[in-house]
Amino acid sequence: MEKSRQSYIYALLAILFWSTVPTAFKICLKELGILQMLTIASLVSTVVLFIILAAGRKVNLLRDNTGKEILSSALLGLINPFLYYLILLRAYQLLPAQVAQPLNMIWPIILVFLSVPLLGQKIGLKSYIALFISFAGVYIISSQGYLFGHMHSDIRGVLLATGSSVFWAFFFILNVRDKREETIKLFMNFLFGTIYLLAAMTITGKWNIEGASFKGFAAAIYIGIFEMGITFWFWLKALQLATSTDKVSNLVYIAPFLSLVFVHFILHEPVYYTTPAGLILIISGILIQNIKSRRS
Repeated sequence: MEKSRQSYIYALLAILFWSTVPTAFKICLKELGILQMLTIASLVSTVVLFIILAAGRKVNLLRDNTGKEILSSALLGLINPFLYYLILLRAYQLLPAQVAQPLNMIWPIILVFLSVPLLGQKIGLKSYIALFISFAGVYIISSQGYLFGHMHSDIRGVLLATGSSVFWAFFFILNVRDKREETIKLFMNFLFGTIYLLAAMTITGKWNIEGASFKGFAAAIYIGIFEMGITFWFWLKALQLATSTDKVSNLVYIAPFLSLVFVHFILHEPVYYTTPAGLILIISGILIQNIKSRRS
């Protein structure tokens, strides 16, 4: 099979799994607390990533980590999965899945503005236009079908969902600076994240999970495999095999629209007309930001 076709197969698998995650989040949050759910998912993800390393005969590369790289993983693991998912999952508790998921998508726009203080880059008019369009999409989605009336979304949930994108953008910048092999970085990040989560479980006394259903555990394991674990590997493989990474990368914008299908038919959430309309604006803002000038 030619590489370009393999690339699209890996990309579509990643998109399919990512589109089911908002539904899995909501199912799991009905059965388990945020910290319990995230700890199980992160632990499962760590195991999955180790299996991927072992299958690729890359476990020996772990010994090559320098002290500085280990400290980098400790910081990145604190940001993601620890802080990022704690904030995002709280947003999912407060908002419908179809609202929380797209609000988190504005991170590429946030990334541009964080690059000013962190990378010394300059911002042009295009970035401000993209930011305005994307935040217009945020407002429309947050209206939950009442565009010209009182906002029906929980304002705390909206702030948490959009705020989580700041942590993801910050994580992205730091991760790009780290030149280690991607699977090694992911495994180390989740290893440290799991350690932080286990410590938090111990400190808060959340180990008592009596009454938790099999459905909750199964959903947490599913999230660990298909949100945090193997799906990242699918996406990386898609990008590595792609003849044009731009074409493959743009496929990811199918996921939030596909997720509305799962949200509607599995969670039985009525899809507000404002959700796809706001999504189109958010994605439009991101695409405008990504347009390269002729000079560049």
